[in-house]
Amino acid sequence: MPNLDSLFSKYDRLVLFDTETTGLLYSRDEIIEFAAVVVEQVDGVPKVIQEYDELVALSPGGFVPPKIQELTGISTQDLREKGLPKTRVCRDIAEMIRGNTLLLAYNAHFDLSFLFYFLLRHGDPAILKGKDKLDLLTVYRDRRPFPHKLCNAIEQYGLAGKVVNSHRAVDDVIATFAVMEEMAKEKDDLEHYVNLFGYIPKFGIDGKPIGSVTYKPQPYNPRKPLYEL
Repeated sequence: MPNLDSLFSKYDRLVLFDTETTGLLYSRDEIIEFAAVVVEQVDGVPKVIQEYDELVALSPGGFVPPKIQELTGISTQDLREKGLPKTRVCRDIAEMIRGNTLLLAYNAHFDLSFLFYFLLRHGDPAILKGKDKLDLLTVYRDRRPFPHKLCNAIEQYGLAGKVVNSHRAVDDVIATFAVMEEMAKEKDDLEHYVNLFGYIPKFGIDGKPIGSVTYKPQPYNPRKPLYEL
């Protein structure tokens, strides 16, 4: 079993989440799918105690761009017929991340930025206050050379055929959890990446920094992880 004791010594619950969106601009575009897995220790063993996956209704006049529909398979009609109200999804998220919870994602800056604006418009962004954050993309950049997409991590950790990077939030969050387990088996240092996000110096930080996070330029150096730089 992966060693997640260091995380569970500090947190009661891990919530890994992923979003699908209508575009890349969190100040303008919308979340159209939100998925999460809630992990707690049961008899000393990390277990998924809840899986959440819901389509999210569009704002009035909103639509899914053709490129996003092609990528995700989610259509405007799907969201009209099956999308939950945004306020309902916000309440569900608040319930999931209550208490002493660590938030995790692969490329967490992107998903957290969308989540903040989603809660700002339709819920209560204060639920994110005080929540520590772990970006598994930052960890992977320290472990392996370029490329660093989720599909690359799946392949490098021998998970192909077990999980998929399908560009559907539910599949991608399950894949992220599997990658995290392999990372924990490989090296027990995940707690050192909490609230520490790396970025590629050539591109800088995409959008506004998250106030509770420390950002550092991240060259690939397998002998010197980011938290030691």
